Amino acid sequence: MRLTCPICGDRDRREFYYLGAADYLDRPVEGEAEATHRYLHLRDNPAGVTRDLWQHEAGCAAWLVVERNVTTHEILQVSLAKDEIRDAR
Repeated sequence: MRLTCPICGDRDRREFYYLGAADYLDRPVEGEAEATHRYLHLRDNPAGVTRDLWQHEAGCAAWLVVERNVTTHEILQVSLAKDEIRDAR
């Protein structure tokens, strides 16, 4: 599988570190115990399109949001995580 880093261009996926679902960017407000429990411990494992966090560990070190189909391995979109956070605010 290959990922296109917005900074470095097309790269092999072995240059990247996979963290997990992009909803890690939506950390709940501190003190909300039930929301924090869901955030930390309850994860879906869907077949089909997902949004995940990857770090270009062997390159520019940027965190990326990768939208991909986990069934077909098709990469649909790659964007910088910092832009995703900025757009949400």
